[in-house]
Amino acid sequence: MADKEKAESKKILDWKTFRRLFDFIGAYKKYFYLLIFLTVLTAVFGPSRPLLIQFAVDNYIVTGDYPGLVNISILMVVILTFEAFLMYAHTYLSNWLGQTVIKDIRVQLYQHILRLRLKFYDNTPIGRLVTRNVSDIETLSNVFSQGIASLLADVLLIFAILGVMFYTHWQLTLVSLSLLPLLLLSTYIFKEKIKVAFDQVRAAVSNLNSFVQEHITGMSVVQIFGSEANESKKFKEINREHRKAHLKSVLYYSIYFPVAEIISAGGTGLLVWYGARGVLHEEVSLGVLIAFIMYINLFFRPIRMLADRFNTLQMGIVSMHRILTLLDDKDHIPNEGDYAPEHIKGDISFDKVWFAYKDEDYVLKNISFEVKEGETVALVGATGAGKSSIINLLSRFYEINKGTILLDGHDVNDYDLAHLRTKIGVVLQDVFLFSNSIKENIVLGNTHITRDQLLTSAELVGARRFIEKLPEGFEYNVMERGSTLSVGQRQLISFVRAMVYDPKIIVLDEATSSVDTETEELIQSAIEKLMKGRTSIVIAHRLSTIQKADKIIVLDKGEIKEQGTHTELLAKNGWYAQLHKMQYKEVAE
Repeated sequence: MADKEKAESKKILDWKTFRRLFDFIGAYKKYFYLLIFLTVLTAVFGPSRPLLIQFAVDNYIVTGDYPGLVNISILMVVILTFEAFLMYAHTYLSNWLGQTVIKDIRVQLYQHILRLRLKFYDNTPIGRLVTRNVSDIETLSNVFSQGIASLLADVLLIFAILGVMFYTHWQLTLVSLSLLPLLLLSTYIFKEKIKVAFDQVRAAVSNLNSFVQEHITGMSVVQIFGSEANESKKFKEINREHRKAHLKSVLYYSIYFPVAEIISAGGTGLLVWYGARGVLHEEVSLGVLIAFIMYINLFFRPIRMLADRFNTLQMGIVSMHRILTLLDDKDHIPNEGDYAPEHIKGDISFDKVWFAYKDEDYVLKNISFEVKEGETVALVGATGAGKSSIINLLSRFYEINKGTILLDGHDVNDYDLAHLRTKIGVVLQDVFLFSNSIKENIVLGNTHITRDQLLTSAELVGARRFIEKLPEGFEYNVMERGSTLSVGQRQLISFVRAMVYDPKIIVLDEATSSVDTETEELIQSAIEKLMKGRTSIVIAHRLSTIQKADKIIVLDKGEIKEQGTHTELLAKNGWYAQLHKMQYKEVAE
């Protein structure tokens, strides 16, 4: 991936990406065309000041025409005021258009990410997605504010000044531009050097962000193992590389701009020397010489900025290419079904299901079982046996490779995806809470859930009492990942979150494996109420929690080894009996 990104940065301009960028501007065409008009108008008025100065010197100052000088001065003030307004309108409109388009791209990108399969997240670093949503889009915004419009304005201004200069006095123009090849060469060298430096800065920033994010998240591990000194040493080294990369870019700027200034000053010196001779020999008017001194400054200024503008544009196009690559990724679960019954019974059937997370490395092999309405089925087996994969397939977080999964006799692919998932309540072992209130972590932005539903669900699960004891009750902010709550409290909130939708199917994935005995008893009581009248799938390592299940399915390496009730499986003296003996021995010890 890194080599691919370096190759992208070496391209002068990716015109295909550039054209697609303009697709996002489509909704704002009239503003874009207005921006182009303002850009052209700004370039046209660029040479106006030197022209007016030339006219004033040759026609009023030299001749001593004071009234004429007053009139031309008033005209200059009017034109300068209009030019200032043009610059304001151009700057504001280019930034407004840029930020508006960026807003649309950011929303579209985030909505696209929301629809991607979980398989995509299994294979994609989260830091890369954060970079696409934040850093790359921020870089892209510079294309509008400092790239396209500014680059076009600079180029048009250069040609406008050149046209007026050649029309006014072509010999002075050639003398003025005699050092231009030297400036262009230094600009090209600077552009290449600063592009490499910017790549190094970007890589250094990425490394710094990744290190800080990862180690702040895992700070408890760092402190538990007393690794603060080692991690501090690593951070200093990464920070040193970051500083080194930035100083290299500063070095190139500190060399280029003085060199460009010297070349510009040299051009002005040649102009004054040659022009002064012309004035003394009455071949050039004083007004023309003064105007040309102003022209040369106006001309060299955008030349010096072109390298910066071009690099900004190039980096923006590279960022846009990365964003488009993500947007073009169609690794999302197709939602082609439209079956959305108001009520479902909860009959579940897996028929010869095969599933692999990658290629044909199957984690589930020929899985077949049935769960009738209102029944409880328990999935047991060692870590990696395929228990969690089964519930992921039922909710269509992943797509099966072969076989069929039926819900109430209908293929799960026929269901509307959002509707299907609202009918399945899931409580996971690792509870994720957002940095928000308890209420928002339960309803997740669903405005259809009433206050009564919220309180009833919390009461049923047994969480209402501890929630209402918190400083702000249901409005209490649990902070990032629920860090201000205990493991048991987070688990209870996850139960309320599942319960508030009144699902017909309940999935409990190691739901009580991380809580204390008192909280487990509270949850077990809530589970019995939660399961009543609902189809339930329970995943548990502790066999004591699933002895009352209507059916127990024993999995090993993705295959079903045994099915039956607790009593039946013990009588077989097979896989389940062996697991039971091992756990009984552990408890006894």
